[in-house]
Amino acid sequence: MRKLFLFAVLLAFVACENQPLPIPMCHDANAEFATFASDKTFQKAHPAPKPVALLHGGKNIEFPVEGGANGRAFLMTSHGQSNKYLLIFHEWWGLNDNIRNQANRLAHELGVNVLAVDLYDGQLAETPEDAGKLMQACDPARASAIIQGAAKYAGENADFRVMGWCFGGGWSLQAALLLGDKAKACVIYYGMPEKDVEKLKTLQTDVLMIHAKQDKWINDATVAEFKKNMEAAGKSLTVSEYDADHAFSNPSGPRYNEQASREARAVVLQYLRGK
Repeated sequence: MRKLFLFAVLLAFVACENQPLPIPMCHDANAEFATFASDKTFQKAHPAPKPVALLHGGKNIEFPVEGGANGRAFLMTSHGQSNKYLLIFHEWWGLNDNIRNQANRLAHELGVNVLAVDLYDGQLAETPEDAGKLMQACDPARASAIIQGAAKYAGENADFRVMGWCFGGGWSLQAALLLGDKAKACVIYYGMPEKDVEKLKTLQTDVLMIHAKQDKWINDATVAEFKKNMEAAGKSLTVSEYDADHAFSNPSGPRYNEQASREARAVVLQYLRGK
């Protein structure tokens, strides 16, 4: 009986040895960024933004999203007929009036339609704690479906430029990956980059990254790794650096750096006008 037991154990061991190893989970850039929400230092670095006066123009819209409720966005149309769209993605606060004002200004500055996409389905945060909860609760599958729904809303002939800040900076790059050859430009303001080189190989546009040199989270090491990964993927990346801190380009936030924000915006506008 003992010999039979040992033989059975040996057979089980051999069977296990011949099983394929588990496939490693793919890196999720947005999930990695969401872990910052539990960091008290990150929370303290993001005090609640000040209220802003909403500029005149634009409208809130809804559009169908496959597999779920309608998506939401804020639309500013260009003065002339245009199939060019800029999709912009909000910070961890949600689609607030600061982002609506950004859409308004960008539509006038670039002469394109600007669609500020709501990845929180209408929810807004007023405190860093609430913002962290919303960011961590954001379902990547739902967010991706919302982006694809926004693209369908724009129409078959539309092409896209994408831009986002912080949480939305990471989603800007993910949107460029989702949109394939419809993506003509991608701007990341201090957002978490994609680290999967195989994914980056599918990117159909170049990328402009706005980097805050004082950023403790999307730091120099993160940017250096992104450069390395983009080079390995055979893709073009331009990094424009500023001696400022994370969220330096949010005029409603306490870390707003007017000079750095103005300089970065000039670089961004020049890049987008060439697309």
